[in-house]
Amino acid sequence: MSADLVHDLRTALGESAVLTNPADMAAYVTDWTGSFTGAALAVVRPASTAEVATAVRLCAAAGVGVVPQGGNTGLVGGGVPDSFGDQIVLSLGRMRRVREVDPVADTLTVEAGTPLATVQEAAAAAGRLFPLSLGSEGSCTIGGTIATNAGGTAVLRYGMMRELVLGLEVVLPDGRVWDGLRPLRKDNTGYDLKQLFIGSEGTLGVVTAAVLRLLPATPRRATAFVALESVSAATALLPLLREHAGGQLTTWELLGRQAVDLVLAHLPGTRDPFPERHEWYGLVELADTSADVDERLESALGAAADQGLLLDAVVAGSPAQRESLWALREGVSEAQKSEGATLKHDVTLPITALSRFVAEVGPRLLTALPGLRLVTYGHVGDGNLHYNISAPVGDDAALRREAPTLTRIVYDAVTVLGGSISAEHGIGALKRDAAAAYKTGVEVDLLRAVKQAIDPDGVMNPRKVLP
Repeated sequence: MSADLVHDLRTALGESAVLTNPADMAAYVTDWTGSFTGAALAVVRPASTAEVATAVRLCAAAGVGVVPQGGNTGLVGGGVPDSFGDQIVLSLGRMRRVREVDPVADTLTVEAGTPLATVQEAAAAAGRLFPLSLGSEGSCTIGGTIATNAGGTAVLRYGMMRELVLGLEVVLPDGRVWDGLRPLRKDNTGYDLKQLFIGSEGTLGVVTAAVLRLLPATPRRATAFVALESVSAATALLPLLREHAGGQLTTWELLGRQAVDLVLAHLPGTRDPFPERHEWYGLVELADTSADVDERLESALGAAADQGLLLDAVVAGSPAQRESLWALREGVSEAQKSEGATLKHDVTLPITALSRFVAEVGPRLLTALPGLRLVTYGHVGDGNLHYNISAPVGDDAALRREAPTLTRIVYDAVTVLGGSISAEHGIGALKRDAAAAYKTGVEVDLLRAVKQAIDPDGVMNPRKVLP
């Protein structure tokens, strides 16, 4: 059966569009983190929506699962096949066309395999802004960011990917195409179908194109790196920043000292902005078209200093200085990879609960595994912490051994405080069982009902998101 399917796919899409050589498939069956490696019958690389529909229809007829894949930059194993070897990987990498930019309606229509950076550039060329910003924006694709409902560093101002999508084109599990590429702000004609596919991680269909919202460009930016005494100071600063910056406030990020130390140790060219060490740091950025962003930032920092909410501050005086400050934040994930085994947690909490979470969970984890290193950073402006754990120096095996216990400590605390075990990375394979365990039975039943209604045969991204 698998040989027949490969033959049919090659006949329909062309020999070069279907990869079966293990060496050719290697990059598609292992994720970016190196934590997930699976096996596939083939990797299929369609060049159009019609070819995606053909591939999905053939797989559905053969009873073979389809794993949609964008830039393969995910962190939870959602875009790679599992080890059973009974699925095909459907890579959207050849579908990279910006179909239309409309600066009057402030929309951009783009195919799913287009890198996020390309969309940002197309928006900028039209004098507009596409505000989603991720560390992987040169590699991650629009289809992937939609499938995972990506967040990033500007959610505080612009919201998640869900808020930036107006319309979708989706290939359904039976090969039919839903054309929802409508650039409408208002459409109250029933269920908002696009929302079913945003964040579904490819388990309901294959996003092949999207109409995205554009916003006014914000060429003027004011950026500062601040030293903080505690996480509670960071959360207390948020309303003050809003008071002084208003709608200009785009970013309010948090970094623990361990995260900064890793970047300084492993990324060439980075430097500590302060002569003294501090336990916590914040990165704040305002953006607008007007020249008063610098004045507003200085006003906010002055008020924060008067209230004792910050210990020190460095304001970027040039684009190069801004880049050097951002490097401290954006380099954490890459730097942590250089330190050996890592246990990543992408959690979200009510902002007022962040300080309690950090204060209570750290000691519990250190009791469970003495010597572990807490690498805490994230988007304090929207309550999202990347609460990562590095192994004790030289003892990766200990972290792997204790990983279930450590994760349970984190997830239990998140649940008690009214948070979620996934903020922006998704569920994939990594959190599939945990996500169901920490949801109510009613929630799980509703999720299963949606899956059953749209993909009754379980063709799309099998064994992901739902147990």
